[in-house]
Formats: sequence, C-alpha cells, structure tokens
Amino acid sequence: MNVTLGQTRLYNNLMNQQRQALIDKNYNEIYAHELAHQRAGGSFAGNIVIERNPEGIPVGGHVPIAMPVLDESNPQKTIDHANVVINSALAPANPSAQDYKVADKARAVKQQAITFKNNNPNLGKKLDVEA
Repeated sequence: MNVTLGQTRLYNNLMNQQRQALIDKNYNEIYAHELAHQRAGGSFAGNIVIERNPEGIPVGGHVPIAMPVLDESNPQKTIDHANVVINSALAPANPSAQDYKVADKARAVKQQAITFKNNNPNLGKKLDVEA
C-alpha cells in the first residue's frame, strides 16, 4: 500500500489532535482534584503540582499540606489544624488512596491532641497569684 505525503500529514495531524485532547482532559481532571485540596486546605496548603509522563501527558498531581503536630501548649489549635487537613484530603469528589492516608495521619494527630486535652483539663487556665 502506498501512503502519500498528504495522508501522512493528515494522520500526524489527527494523532496530534488526539494527544492534545488527552493532555487537556487529564490536565483538567487532575487540576480540579488538586484545586479541591488546595481550596479546602487554605493557608496550610501549598501550590498545585501537576506530574507528567515523558510524553508530556499529565498523569497525576499533588498539593503539599502542612501536617499538624501535637502542640501541648494548645491542643485545640492542633485539633483545628487536623480538621482542616482532614477536610482538605477528602475534599475532591473521588479521593485517592493517598488522600485517605493523609486524612488518617491527621486523624491520628487529632486523637493525640484530644487525649492530651482531656488528660490536662486545666491547660490554658492560669491562676492570678498576685490577686
């Protein structure tokens, strides 16, 4: 079968259009997912990162988020921070396995803070010794 130069160009043009459509589709889906994380994470969330394969096609993404750590001087602050991270991790319509792992880690820190707060009921209540 003889293929003409025009047929080759037409084929290449079609392949480029299909590739661009795939890039656009993947990028839009990934970006929407990561944007949900970023918006819910507020000041704890970083910039959206879109990962591409060697052909330049978007294949994944992530948004860095500051994970809570137990603040013994203010466990409620830790609880509030953990709640933001949990909500951010689960914000997309279809959370990934990694999203659930992040939420679980934040839940564990939240539980530590709750336990610490319950075991220290006078925390944050100062006595006025000069009165």
